[in-house]
Amino acid sequence: MTFLALIAAAAITIPNPILFVTQVPIPGDFTTVASTFGNQNGQIDSAPRGGDLWIIYPDGVVKNLTRTAGFGNDGMQSDKAIAVREPCVHWSGTKALFSMVIGAPKQYQWNEYYWQIYEITGLGENETPVIRKIPNQPASYNNVSPFYGTGDRILFTSDRPRSGERHLYPQLDEYEEAPTVTGLWSLDPNTGDLRMLNHAPSGVFSPFVDSYGRIVFTRWDHLQRDQQADTDNVEGNVYGTFDYADESAGAAKTTQRVEVFPEPRSTQGKVEGFTINHFFPWEINEDGTAEETLNHVGRHELHGYFDRSFNDDGALREFIAVNSGRMNQHDINNFLQIREDPTRPGRYLGTDAPEFYTHASGQLVRLDAEPSRPADQIQVEYLTSRQNTNGHYRDPLPLSDGTLLVVHAPETRNEQNEGTRAMPASRYAFRIKTLNGETLTGGLKATVQYWDPDVLVSWSGDLWELTPVEVRARPKPLARVATLEEPELRIFREEGVDPAAFKADIASKNVALIVSRNVTTRDAADKQQPFNLRVEGTSPSASSTKQYAVANMQFYEAQQVRGVGGVTNPRPGRRVLARNSSSTKIAADGSVAALVPARRAMSWQTTDASGAPVVRERYWLTFQPGEVRVCGSCHGVNSHDQLGRTPPQNSPEALRAILKTWKAGQPKVGKRRSVRQ
Repeated sequence: MTFLALIAAAAITIPNPILFVTQVPIPGDFTTVASTFGNQNGQIDSAPRGGDLWIIYPDGVVKNLTRTAGFGNDGMQSDKAIAVREPCVHWSGTKALFSMVIGAPKQYQWNEYYWQIYEITGLGENETPVIRKIPNQPASYNNVSPFYGTGDRILFTSDRPRSGERHLYPQLDEYEEAPTVTGLWSLDPNTGDLRMLNHAPSGVFSPFVDSYGRIVFTRWDHLQRDQQADTDNVEGNVYGTFDYADESAGAAKTTQRVEVFPEPRSTQGKVEGFTINHFFPWEINEDGTAEETLNHVGRHELHGYFDRSFNDDGALREFIAVNSGRMNQHDINNFLQIREDPTRPGRYLGTDAPEFYTHASGQLVRLDAEPSRPADQIQVEYLTSRQNTNGHYRDPLPLSDGTLLVVHAPETRNEQNEGTRAMPASRYAFRIKTLNGETLTGGLKATVQYWDPDVLVSWSGDLWELTPVEVRARPKPLARVATLEEPELRIFREEGVDPAAFKADIASKNVALIVSRNVTTRDAADKQQPFNLRVEGTSPSASSTKQYAVANMQFYEAQQVRGVGGVTNPRPGRRVLARNSSSTKIAADGSVAALVPARRAMSWQTTDASGAPVVRERYWLTFQPGEVRVCGSCHGVNSHDQLGRTPPQNSPEALRAILKTWKAGQPKVGKRRSVRQ
């Protein structure tokens, strides 16, 4: 059977078919299918069954693809029930990936359900769609947000633990200690080769390959101390937080709650309290190298306010955007559901939405960030009201003819269930529209029942329409490859080390090399952390402001060692904490080079000779085995530093020291002796 319908005559004119999903509305907005975070859960109470994968053609015909292919059903949701999400069209325009969860529980049954990746072919109006499950993907984990790489690999996010160890499942985020995805993954479905591209302690969302060949995605950055543990320290064992001795399955459960990085959330003497919580645009290469915020954009370019690090230095100040003199005049808190404009490469649209009560919908915004644009020249443009006076928006889709489609709900209030548990009623009615309010469909209705699993839930009405994508062929960009620049290549040449051989050797040890050319230079905008720096043992400058001597770089790795729920009967999974990994001396020229663990989130800080922190990194970063990752400074310079200088171009002497040590450890190759017969 083919499930077809005709759209009303007032339908939008579209240049190509539009693929989208429907979802049974759910009033709850904490870790449910359309939430800002924690939306990967496949359980029935997080993702009600009854939605489908649909396509609408330019002539107004709409087809239910999953039903036509034999998946899903109306009425009572049971073994054949489905929910679907996040389609992505192949470069050829002839097939698409999406995630689907199959099955619904009977009353009082608490079964495990997982989102898995499927591929659909036969998208033409007169074709019969065929759906197949992608082989060799992680089983018994939620695999969502799938997309095609530029080669034969499929990329996606997953809640599979970083190391694949089930006792670490699920990874708990750094905010509410709720289950989250662990990062971006890359799969060769033919061989089963699975690689983790980045380890994200609080999750990544909505990834895609842009026209420049970089993976662009939203990442949740929340590298701060555990707020639940802080509550437990003050009010008693409210949340039952505790530390495991290590990441192993049999690790001892201690009564301690130890945190050493970053600084505390509340002010302690001269150290101001530190919190960070935002969803920013990030980029990474398809092989997992060169992870950074999009064009190195950060809080100084996008946020309106944040505090300084120390209160005993008059040169440090709170960041207040209106007084900063920066180019961007429009603050945003978050940048969700990012899409690139096909008519203008390097232009990205997204949603600035709050964390709760709106199903990740809010204000539509856009910014230009082609790879050559410095972060301090990125400007945000507001496309809809900052106060959401016309309702809430999400999932922007710029089409190839310049039309902008959006998912819109006219509701201006926060979400609330205006029904009951048995008969829920969401305030939000998400429909795909143009920005001026023309709807894509005439409305897609359903009547479903399901056990949640204790109560029989009944719902009837218009389904939510979400995550539209245009079905068209697109040019496939070249995959980006990280390359060494001349300052580092010169050191390799002078030391007689082949970069390829060096990279292969450290890759075999599952480590990466990170290099900074001069950590004493800071971006001109950053006056929130110390910026008048010198290397310990070098002469002070003539500056009248407070000076800081830095001696070492201290590295931290993200370890899943924080438990929740008490040592007697803890909840499944663990939260990441920063644990000491290594320390290295800063060279006289300000450079740093260090070997660090690969495929594990890392962060760091400079310290003085006594070990006191000076400048702290504010993000987690992941490196790939064999990667040699170079940055200019600590908070890298965008256009110029505090003294008006451009980014450092010195050849880092710390790299030379590393290469000398590496050469000394290589096997000696002697002359070959001839053997007489």
